[in-house]
Amino acid sequence: MKPIGTHNYFVYITTNQNKTVLYVGVTNDLYTRLVQHHEHAKPFTYKSFAGKYNAYFLIYYERFGEIEHAIEREKELKGWRRSKKEELINSFNPEWKFLNDEVE
Repeated sequence: MKPIGTHNYFVYITTNQNKTVLYVGVTNDLYTRLVQHHEHAKPFTYKSFAGKYNAYFLIYYERFGEIEHAIEREKELKGWRRSKKEELINSFNPEWKFLNDEVE
């Protein structure tokens, strides 16, 4: 997923199994971050919001070449109401399919 000589940063949205929680984050390694969210969801190890609410199912992501742009976008999305986030997810992934297996 990362061409040689380039940097990749991702803004992503995860949810829980029932799709009742949305978590917005930023990372430079989407696969590893998803694994971390899953690990943090194990009983008695809740180390993050995503872990506490089992929000480790990827439903949306954007790729950026500059970390500053990714952080700016993450802050923007975090400021949105849930309904606006849902519209964004629907435009990218209308079935809210879990995309974890598509990430390398």
